Amino acid sequence: MERKIIELDQGWDYMHKGITKLRRILEGLPEPQFSSEEYMMLYTTIYNMCTQKPPHDFSQQLYDKYREAFEEYITSTVLPSLREKHDEFMLRELVKRWANHKVMVRWLSRFFHYLDRYFIARRSLPALNEVGLTCFRDLVYMEVHEKVRDAVIALIDKEREGEQIDRALLKNVLDIFVEIGMGQMDHYEDDFEGAMLQDTGAYYSRKASSWIEEDSCPDYMLKAKCLKKERDRVSHYLHSSSETKLSEKVQHELLVVYANRLLEKEHSGCRALLRDDKVEDLSRMYRLYCKIPKGLDPVASIFKQHITAEGNALVQQVEDAANSQASSSSGAQEQVLIRKIIELHDKYMAYVTDCFQNHTLFHKALKEAFEVFCNKTVTGSSSAELLATFCDNILKKGGSEKLSDEAIEETLEKVVKLLAYISDKDLFAEFYRKKLARRLLFDRSANDDHERSILTKLKQQCGGQFTSKMEGMVTDLTLARENQASFEDYLRNNAAAHPGIDLTVTVLTTGFWPSYKSFDLNLPAEMVKCVEIFKGFYETKTKHRKLTWIYSLGTCHINGKFDKKNIELIVSTYQAAVLLLFNSSDRLSYSEIMAQLNLTHDDLVRLLHSLSCAKYKILSKETNTKTISQSDYFEFNSKFTDK
Repeated sequence: MERKIIELDQGWDYMHKGITKLRRILEGLPEPQFSSEEYMMLYTTIYNMCTQKPPHDFSQQLYDKYREAFEEYITSTVLPSLREKHDEFMLRELVKRWANHKVMVRWLSRFFHYLDRYFIARRSLPALNEVGLTCFRDLVYMEVHEKVRDAVIALIDKEREGEQIDRALLKNVLDIFVEIGMGQMDHYEDDFEGAMLQDTGAYYSRKASSWIEEDSCPDYMLKAKCLKKERDRVSHYLHSSSETKLSEKVQHELLVVYANRLLEKEHSGCRALLRDDKVEDLSRMYRLYCKIPKGLDPVASIFKQHITAEGNALVQQVEDAANSQASSSSGAQEQVLIRKIIELHDKYMAYVTDCFQNHTLFHKALKEAFEVFCNKTVTGSSSAELLATFCDNILKKGGSEKLSDEAIEETLEKVVKLLAYISDKDLFAEFYRKKLARRLLFDRSANDDHERSILTKLKQQCGGQFTSKMEGMVTDLTLARENQASFEDYLRNNAAAHPGIDLTVTVLTTGFWPSYKSFDLNLPAEMVKCVEIFKGFYETKTKHRKLTWIYSLGTCHINGKFDKKNIELIVSTYQAAVLLLFNSSDRLSYSEIMAQLNLTHDDLVRLLHSLSCAKYKILSKETNTKTISQSDYFEFNSKFTDK
């Protein structure tokens, strides 16, 4: 049995009734919901009209009428309702109309579904859903989007001023800008976002221009926390793609435009915050400017200038003190300087780690600042020498720095960090080695562990080459003690070889130690015997090493027989050589002493001055002056007392 033909007018009349019912439901008018029978009848009507044989296949005509149904609804109902409303009321109406329109598209797409499956697919036409949304875009959106944009921006500015607004409404409105693009962001970006960003810039430009005049730097930065509120805005109603653009716009107006004026404010800018140790404000400054390209550059520059000025002031204090006081106290002043520089480094390193979150820019600023004043000459001494002397005071017995073991370790660690800023590290090594030599050779080192510890730290900082000689010196001392023990065994086993004097010899490796002058001193007979005996012992151990005697580093304990009592004198080898001459002569001239000992004029003058003109006058001199002359005569001062 053949199916009855449905004519276009007849079929569309039935469809139009269904569409009218849907419109009444959407408008909230009294209308019962679609029953499943009604729905099926509407669907079947379309199906039948599309599957009739030509010329009764009305697919194209129905496709066109589908669009016309939307256009008629929009022009007769939607646009008039929008045109009579303004501002927030218009926004609410738009949200309602968009929601209704999407429902209408969904229902009509179902009624006309057969078109989507066959007719549209074969002809590559826009799908029903797309046609429905395009109608709204072309007829509604294109007419109202500018008014909508302005109304939304006005509400955003109200919220910025502290007023409560309906955020959910804004979210729904802005979703329309996104959804109308059907997968593209063009409408959101071109029709809303650009103008919103422009308004944001203008808004914060006005705010910043008054804040910069009225507020201190910390107060201004507190107000700049509105950046967070702008990010909050994004999470509540703007599209997530706006976050970076919005932040950059606000940052530019608040922080970039007025960066110099803000940071350089006389009583509250970056310099003042550093001067007054305003750690929280500095941290806030860092957090605000770290997000801006090159934003931290001026902050780091001021940080560097501030530290440089503080360091230079410390150096100047020592210079001024040295010029105004007796020179004897300048050494102590210089040691205080190193301690203060360490404290300065501790303080600003804490700023770098805490306020500036270890940012490389601030590490660099700190380094460059310290390099300025750590390489200055202070009261005629290089910083390399001062640092070596500071270490010496910590490590030697009776040094001026009285510290616990833990504090010593901590201080040594800090000294090595300071060394990183000294350009001539080799000069430091030279001074350090000389002082280390004196500590080791004269038994002045307070603690072997600390000596090794600082060498380990120096090695880590400057490399193995830097410390190899120093490590060699420490090892030499250990070997020298073993060598001395062997020598004592040798003497015990060779009684005939014993010189009758207690003799301790420290054998060192030339390459490790600072260079010392070696003079051909004519030793007294007692000492010559000692030297020969030790040579004999040493040759039993090795034939390939040559011993060079450094008399200037030796000490002697000699017994002085004075009128009142015998006194043990601890003197240098040279002083002992002079004094022993008086065992066989009561009185000797300057030239006789010089000839017998084979010394230079300079050395002999120094030596005789120490024995006859200094605090302890072991020799009496004729003439009785405070200087040594080549015409002077010397005698053993038998009246000397140790009081």
